[in-house]
Amino acid sequence: MSGSESARVIRESFAQVEAKSEELAQYFYGALFVIAPDTRDLFPVTMATQRSRLLRALVYVVQMVDRPDELSTFLSQLGRDHRKFDVLERHYDAVGTALLSAMKRFLGRAWTPEVETAWTSAYRVISEMMRKAAAEEAGPAWWSGTVVEHRKVSTDVALVRVRTEGLLPYRPGAYVSVEVPQRPRLWRYLSMATSPRDDGLLTFHVRAVTGGWVSRAIVNHTNPGDVWRLGPSLGALSVVPTTDQRPLLMIAGGTGVAPLLAILDELARWKRNPPVHLFFGGRKPGDLYALDELRHLAVTSRWLTVTPVTEEGAISGGDRGTLATAVTQRGKWAGHDVLVSGSPNMIRATVARLLATGVELERIKYDPFTLD
Repeated sequence: MSGSESARVIRESFAQVEAKSEELAQYFYGALFVIAPDTRDLFPVTMATQRSRLLRALVYVVQMVDRPDELSTFLSQLGRDHRKFDVLERHYDAVGTALLSAMKRFLGRAWTPEVETAWTSAYRVISEMMRKAAAEEAGPAWWSGTVVEHRKVSTDVALVRVRTEGLLPYRPGAYVSVEVPQRPRLWRYLSMATSPRDDGLLTFHVRAVTGGWVSRAIVNHTNPGDVWRLGPSLGALSVVPTTDQRPLLMIAGGTGVAPLLAILDELARWKRNPPVHLFFGGRKPGDLYALDELRHLAVTSRWLTVTPVTEEGAISGGDRGTLATAVTQRGKWAGHDVLVSGSPNMIRATVARLLATGVELERIKYDPFTLD
Protein backbone atom coordinates (compact mmCIF):
# COMPACT_ATOMS: atom_id res chain seq x y z
CA MET A 1 0.00 0.00 0.00
CA SER A 2 1.45 3.39 -1.02
CA GLY A 3 1.85 6.24 1.44
CA SER A 4 -0.96 8.27 -0.10
CA GLU A 5 -3.28 5.25 -0.15
CA SER A 6 -2.48 4.48 3.48
CA ALA A 7 -3.17 8.11 4.44
CA ARG A 8 -6.54 7.94 2.68
CA VAL A 9 -7.50 4.73 4.48
CA ILE A 10 -6.51 6.16 7.88
CA ARG A 11 -8.45 9.38 7.35
CA GLU A 12 -11.57 7.63 6.07
CA SER A 13 -11.60 5.04 8.85
CA PHE A 14 -11.03 7.64 11.56
CA ALA A 15 -13.88 9.73 10.16
CA GLN A 16 -16.19 6.76 10.75
CA VAL A 17 -15.44 6.65 14.49
CA GLU A 18 -14.92 10.36 15.17
CA ALA A 19 -18.53 10.82 16.31
CA LYS A 20 -17.85 8.22 19.04
CA SER A 21 -14.39 9.50 19.88
CA GLU A 22 -15.13 10.00 23.60
CA GLU A 23 -16.22 6.36 23.93
CA LEU A 24 -13.23 5.27 21.89
CA ALA A 25 -10.87 7.10 24.24
CA GLN A 26 -12.50 5.50 27.29
CA TYR A 27 -12.18 2.06 25.75
CA PHE A 28 -8.56 2.73 24.76
CA TYR A 29 -7.47 3.61 28.30
CA GLY A 30 -9.47 0.73 29.77
CA ALA A 31 -7.70 -1.67 27.42
CA LEU A 32 -4.30 -0.08 28.12
CA PHE A 33 -4.68 -0.47 31.89
CA VAL A 34 -5.64 -4.15 31.47
CA ILE A 35 -2.71 -4.87 29.13
CA ALA A 36 -0.16 -2.89 31.17
CA PRO A 37 -1.56 -2.22 34.69
CA ASP A 38 1.54 -0.28 35.76
CA THR A 39 0.70 2.47 33.23
CA ARG A 40 -2.25 3.53 35.43
CA ASP A 41 0.18 5.16 37.86
CA LEU A 42 1.46 7.41 35.05
CA PHE A 43 -1.91 9.15 34.75
CA PRO A 44 -4.02 11.34 37.07
CA VAL A 45 -6.97 10.00 39.06
CA THR A 46 -9.36 12.02 36.88
CA MET A 47 -8.96 10.95 33.25
CA ALA A 48 -11.30 13.39 31.45
CA THR A 49 -8.48 15.79 30.54
CA GLN A 50 -6.23 12.96 29.43
CA ARG A 51 -8.91 11.52 27.15
CA SER A 52 -9.43 14.92 25.55
CA ARG A 53 -5.70 15.26 24.99
CA LEU A 54 -5.52 11.82 23.37
CA LEU A 55 -8.30 12.76 20.94
CA ARG A 56 -6.58 15.99 19.94
CA ALA A 57 -3.34 14.09 19.36
CA LEU A 58 -5.13 11.50 17.21
CA VAL A 59 -6.87 14.18 15.16
CA TYR A 60 -3.60 16.03 14.64
CA VAL A 61 -1.73 12.88 13.58
CA VAL A 62 -4.53 11.95 11.17
CA GLN A 63 -4.36 15.45 9.66
CA MET A 64 -0.59 15.24 9.25
CA VAL A 65 -0.32 11.59 8.19
CA ASP A 66 0.76 12.51 4.65
CA ARG A 67 2.99 15.41 5.77
CA PRO A 68 5.95 13.42 7.13
CA ASP A 69 8.27 16.33 7.94
CA GLU A 70 5.73 18.09 10.18
CA LEU A 71 4.57 14.81 11.69
CA SER A 72 8.16 13.83 12.48
CA THR A 73 8.77 17.14 14.27
CA PHE A 74 5.58 16.79 16.31
CA LEU A 75 6.19 13.15 17.28
CA SER A 76 9.84 13.73 18.12
CA GLN A 77 8.82 16.51 20.49
CA LEU A 78 6.16 14.26 22.00
CA GLY A 79 8.69 11.47 22.52
CA ARG A 80 11.10 13.79 24.34
CA ASP A 81 8.28 15.20 26.45
CA HIS A 82 7.05 11.74 27.50
CA ARG A 83 10.35 11.02 29.23
CA LYS A 84 8.99 12.89 32.24
CA PHE A 85 6.49 10.04 32.75
CA ASP A 86 9.26 7.40 32.96
CA VAL A 87 7.73 5.65 29.96
CA LEU A 88 9.24 2.22 29.28
CA GLU A 89 9.82 0.54 25.90
CA ARG A 90 7.08 -2.03 26.53
CA HIS A 91 4.57 0.75 27.21
CA TYR A 92 4.76 1.78 23.54
CA ASP A 93 3.80 -1.75 22.50
CA ALA A 94 0.91 -1.77 24.98
CA VAL A 95 -0.37 1.57 23.65
CA GLY A 96 -0.29 0.22 20.09
CA THR A 97 -2.23 -2.89 21.05
CA ALA A 98 -4.84 -0.83 22.93
CA LEU A 99 -5.22 1.66 20.07
CA LEU A 100 -5.71 -1.02 17.42
CA SER A 101 -8.12 -2.85 19.70
CA ALA A 102 -10.18 0.33 20.18
CA MET A 103 -10.27 1.10 16.47
CA LYS A 104 -11.28 -2.48 15.66
CA ARG A 105 -14.10 -2.43 18.19
CA PHE A 106 -15.61 0.85 17.03
CA LEU A 107 -15.18 0.26 13.31
CA GLY A 108 -16.82 -3.15 13.50
CA ARG A 109 -17.22 -4.65 10.01
CA ALA A 110 -15.35 -1.66 8.55
CA TRP A 111 -12.16 -2.98 10.22
CA THR A 112 -10.92 -4.66 7.07
CA PRO A 113 -7.46 -6.18 6.49
CA GLU A 114 -6.60 -3.05 4.50
CA VAL A 115 -7.57 -0.78 7.41
CA GLU A 116 -5.69 -2.95 9.91
CA THR A 117 -2.55 -2.84 7.77
CA ALA A 118 -2.73 0.94 7.43
CA TRP A 119 -3.19 1.57 11.17
CA THR A 120 -0.59 -1.02 12.19
CA SER A 121 2.00 0.49 9.87
CA ALA A 122 1.13 4.03 10.96
CA TYR A 123 1.48 3.25 14.65
CA ARG A 124 4.78 1.47 14.03
CA VAL A 125 6.14 4.67 12.44
CA ILE A 126 4.69 6.82 15.24
CA SER A 127 6.20 4.74 18.04
CA GLU A 128 9.58 4.45 16.32
CA MET A 129 9.82 8.22 15.92
CA MET A 130 8.91 8.81 19.57
CA ARG A 131 11.24 6.12 20.91
CA LYS A 132 14.15 7.34 18.80
CA ALA A 133 13.71 10.96 19.91
CA ALA A 134 13.44 9.96 23.57
CA ALA A 135 16.55 7.76 23.36
CA GLU A 136 18.62 10.48 21.70
CA GLU A 137 17.64 13.27 24.12
CA ALA A 138 20.46 14.07 26.55
CA GLY A 139 18.81 16.92 28.50
CA PRO A 140 16.72 16.66 31.67
CA ALA A 141 13.32 14.95 31.49
CA TRP A 142 11.95 17.90 33.49
CA TRP A 143 13.02 21.06 35.30
CA SER A 144 12.07 22.29 38.76
CA GLY A 145 10.83 25.88 39.00
CA THR A 146 9.72 28.12 41.86
CA VAL A 147 6.85 30.58 41.54
CA VAL A 148 8.15 34.09 42.26
CA GLU A 149 5.07 36.09 41.21
CA HIS A 150 1.34 35.45 40.81
CA ARG A 151 -0.87 38.32 39.74
CA LYS A 152 -4.38 38.45 38.30
CA VAL A 153 -4.58 40.62 35.18
CA SER A 154 -8.33 40.08 34.71
CA THR A 155 -11.12 38.25 36.51
CA ASP A 156 -10.07 34.88 35.10
CA VAL A 157 -6.49 35.37 33.84
CA ALA A 158 -3.34 35.30 35.95
CA LEU A 159 0.24 36.19 35.13
CA VAL A 160 2.66 33.74 36.75
CA ARG A 161 6.44 34.04 36.82
CA VAL A 162 8.54 30.97 37.57
CA ARG A 163 12.30 30.78 38.03
CA THR A 164 13.79 27.43 37.00
CA GLU A 165 16.75 25.64 38.53
CA GLY A 166 19.01 25.67 35.51
CA LEU A 167 18.05 27.18 32.18
CA LEU A 168 15.20 25.50 30.32
CA PRO A 169 16.09 25.96 26.62
CA TYR A 170 13.29 27.09 24.32
CA ARG A 171 12.57 29.20 21.26
CA PRO A 172 10.15 32.13 21.42
CA GLY A 173 6.67 30.78 20.66
CA ALA A 174 7.24 27.46 22.42
CA TYR A 175 5.21 25.85 25.18
CA VAL A 176 5.98 23.39 27.98
CA SER A 177 4.02 20.87 30.01
CA VAL A 178 3.59 21.91 33.63
CA GLU A 179 2.68 20.03 36.80
CA VAL A 180 1.65 22.12 39.83
CA PRO A 181 1.54 20.91 43.47
CA GLN A 182 -2.22 21.49 43.70
CA ARG A 183 -2.87 18.96 40.89
CA PRO A 184 -0.26 16.16 40.94
CA ARG A 185 0.06 14.09 37.73
CA LEU A 186 -2.26 16.50 35.88
CA TRP A 187 0.10 18.10 33.37
CA ARG A 188 -1.07 21.19 31.48
CA TYR A 189 0.53 22.88 28.47
CA LEU A 190 1.50 26.53 28.96
CA SER A 191 3.23 28.91 26.55
CA MET A 192 6.01 31.23 27.62
CA ALA A 193 5.09 34.91 27.11
CA THR A 194 8.64 36.26 26.82
CA SER A 195 11.75 35.24 24.91
CA PRO A 196 14.47 33.30 26.82
CA ARG A 197 16.32 35.10 29.62
CA ASP A 198 19.67 34.43 31.25
CA ASP A 199 18.17 34.34 34.77
CA GLY A 200 15.84 31.37 34.14
CA LEU A 201 12.69 33.44 34.62
CA LEU A 202 9.64 32.25 32.66
CA THR A 203 6.37 34.18 32.33
CA PHE A 204 3.04 32.44 31.74
CA HIS A 205 -0.49 33.72 31.08
CA VAL A 206 -3.13 31.32 32.41
CA ARG A 207 -6.90 31.54 31.94
CA ALA A 208 -9.20 29.65 34.31
CA VAL A 209 -10.97 27.36 31.85
CA THR A 210 -14.45 26.09 32.70
CA GLY A 211 -13.91 22.58 34.03
CA GLY A 212 -10.14 23.05 33.86
CA TRP A 213 -8.73 21.44 36.99
CA VAL A 214 -5.20 22.70 36.50
CA SER A 215 -5.90 26.14 35.05
CA ARG A 216 -8.37 27.02 37.81
CA ALA A 217 -5.91 25.87 40.46
CA ILE A 218 -3.16 28.01 38.93
CA VAL A 219 -5.31 31.13 38.61
CA ASN A 220 -6.99 30.89 42.03
CA HIS A 221 -4.65 28.95 44.32
CA THR A 222 -1.04 29.45 43.19
CA ASN A 223 1.28 31.15 45.69
CA PRO A 224 4.86 32.43 45.52
CA GLY A 225 7.13 29.63 46.68
CA ASP A 226 5.12 26.88 44.98
CA VAL A 227 7.40 24.45 43.16
CA TRP A 228 6.39 23.40 39.65
CA ARG A 229 7.74 20.70 37.37
CA LEU A 230 8.21 21.70 33.74
CA GLY A 231 8.81 19.41 30.76
CA PRO A 232 11.01 20.20 27.75
CA SER A 233 9.92 22.83 25.24
CA LEU A 234 7.55 21.91 22.42
CA GLY A 235 5.75 23.65 19.60
CA ALA A 236 5.70 24.77 16.00
CA LEU A 237 5.30 28.53 16.47
CA SER A 238 8.53 30.35 15.68
CA VAL A 239 10.04 32.95 13.37
CA VAL A 240 13.53 32.56 11.96
CA PRO A 241 15.29 35.51 10.29
CA THR A 242 15.86 35.03 6.56
CA THR A 243 17.12 37.24 3.74
CA ASP A 244 13.71 37.19 2.04
CA GLN A 245 11.52 37.61 5.14
CA ARG A 246 7.81 37.57 4.28
CA PRO A 247 5.28 39.79 6.06
CA LEU A 248 3.91 38.11 9.17
CA LEU A 249 0.25 37.70 10.17
CA MET A 250 -0.36 36.80 13.83
CA ILE A 251 -3.80 35.78 15.11
CA ALA A 252 -4.31 35.35 18.86
CA GLY A 253 -7.39 34.44 20.85
CA GLY A 254 -7.31 35.14 24.60
CA THR A 255 -4.23 33.76 26.33
CA GLY A 256 -3.16 32.45 22.92
CA VAL A 257 -1.43 35.81 22.71
CA ALA A 258 1.29 34.60 25.14
CA PRO A 259 3.53 32.76 22.64
CA LEU A 260 3.08 35.57 20.12
CA LEU A 261 4.20 38.09 22.76
CA ALA A 262 7.36 35.99 23.19
CA ILE A 263 7.98 36.14 19.44
CA LEU A 264 7.37 39.90 19.38
CA ASP A 265 9.82 40.24 22.28
CA GLU A 266 12.39 38.44 20.14
CA LEU A 267 11.56 40.42 16.97
CA ALA A 268 12.05 43.69 18.83
CA ARG A 269 15.75 42.77 19.16
CA TRP A 270 16.29 42.22 15.44
CA LYS A 271 17.99 44.90 13.40
CA ARG A 272 15.53 44.43 10.53
CA ASN A 273 11.97 43.28 11.04
CA PRO A 274 9.29 42.00 8.68
CA PRO A 275 5.99 43.89 8.83
CA VAL A 276 3.77 42.24 11.45
CA HIS A 277 -0.02 42.54 11.74
CA LEU A 278 -1.43 41.04 14.93
CA PHE A 279 -5.14 40.43 15.49
CA PHE A 280 -5.94 39.99 19.20
CA GLY A 281 -9.45 38.71 19.89
CA GLY A 282 -11.80 37.91 22.72
CA ARG A 283 -15.51 37.59 23.36
CA LYS A 284 -15.71 40.99 25.10
CA PRO A 285 -13.33 43.94 25.61
CA GLY A 286 -12.34 42.77 29.09
CA ASP A 287 -10.88 39.61 27.59
CA LEU A 288 -8.17 41.62 25.81
CA TYR A 289 -6.05 41.85 28.94
CA ALA A 290 -2.77 42.33 27.02
CA LEU A 291 -4.02 45.06 24.68
CA ASP A 292 -2.32 47.95 26.48
CA GLU A 293 1.01 46.13 26.33
CA LEU A 294 0.57 45.40 22.63
CA ARG A 295 -0.42 48.97 21.81
CA HIS A 296 2.58 50.31 23.69
CA LEU A 297 4.84 47.99 21.70
CA ALA A 298 3.18 49.10 18.46
CA VAL A 299 3.95 52.75 19.30
CA THR A 300 7.66 52.00 19.69
CA SER A 301 7.84 49.49 16.80
CA ARG A 302 6.89 50.81 13.37
CA TRP A 303 6.82 47.30 11.95
CA LEU A 304 3.92 46.23 14.21
CA THR A 305 0.19 46.82 13.65
CA VAL A 306 -2.30 45.66 16.28
CA THR A 307 -6.02 45.15 15.63
CA PRO A 308 -8.24 44.21 18.59
CA VAL A 309 -11.31 42.11 17.82
CA THR A 310 -14.36 41.51 20.04
CA GLU A 311 -17.47 39.45 19.44
CA GLU A 312 -19.54 41.48 21.95
CA GLY A 313 -19.08 45.15 22.76
CA ALA A 314 -17.11 47.76 20.88
CA ILE A 315 -13.49 48.69 21.49
CA SER A 316 -11.65 51.74 20.23
CA GLY A 317 -9.86 51.07 16.96
CA GLY A 318 -11.12 47.50 16.92
CA ASP A 319 -13.22 45.19 14.75
CA ARG A 320 -16.40 43.32 15.66
CA GLY A 321 -16.98 39.61 15.06
CA THR A 322 -14.95 36.44 15.25
CA LEU A 323 -11.24 36.47 14.58
CA ALA A 324 -11.77 34.41 11.42
CA THR A 325 -14.20 36.98 10.08
CA ALA A 326 -12.19 40.03 11.12
CA VAL A 327 -8.95 38.75 9.62
CA THR A 328 -10.42 37.78 6.26
CA GLN A 329 -12.43 41.01 5.97
CA ARG A 330 -9.29 43.08 6.45
CA GLY A 331 -7.69 41.86 3.25
CA LYS A 332 -5.84 39.08 1.46
CA TRP A 333 -2.99 37.34 3.26
CA ALA A 334 -1.64 34.97 0.62
CA GLY A 335 1.75 36.72 0.70
CA HIS A 336 2.17 36.30 4.47
CA ASP A 337 3.49 33.71 6.86
CA VAL A 338 0.79 33.06 9.45
CA LEU A 339 0.90 32.14 13.16
CA VAL A 340 -2.39 31.19 14.85
CA SER A 341 -2.72 30.67 18.61
CA GLY A 342 -5.80 30.15 20.75
CA SER A 343 -8.54 27.64 21.44
CA PRO A 344 -8.86 24.57 19.18
CA ASN A 345 -12.21 25.84 17.83
CA MET A 346 -10.76 29.26 17.00
CA ILE A 347 -7.74 27.70 15.31
CA ARG A 348 -9.88 25.38 13.18
CA ALA A 349 -12.27 28.16 12.10
CA THR A 350 -9.49 30.64 11.35
CA VAL A 351 -7.29 28.22 9.43
CA ALA A 352 -10.29 27.09 7.35
CA ARG A 353 -11.14 30.70 6.41
CA LEU A 354 -7.53 31.49 5.55
CA LEU A 355 -7.27 28.45 3.30
CA ALA A 356 -10.48 29.49 1.55
CA THR A 357 -8.93 32.88 0.75
CA GLY A 358 -5.86 31.35 -0.87
CA VAL A 359 -3.32 31.16 1.95
CA GLU A 360 -1.19 28.03 1.51
CA LEU A 361 -1.37 25.51 4.35
CA GLU A 362 2.43 25.32 4.42
CA ARG A 363 2.49 29.01 5.38
CA ILE A 364 0.26 28.52 8.46
CA LYS A 365 1.70 27.43 11.80
CA TYR A 366 -0.28 26.49 14.90
CA ASP A 367 0.00 24.13 17.86
CA PRO A 368 -2.65 21.52 18.61
CA PHE A 369 -2.54 21.62 22.43
CA THR A 370 -3.82 24.74 24.14
CA LEU A 371 -6.40 23.91 26.80
CA ASP A 372 -6.92 21.65 29.83
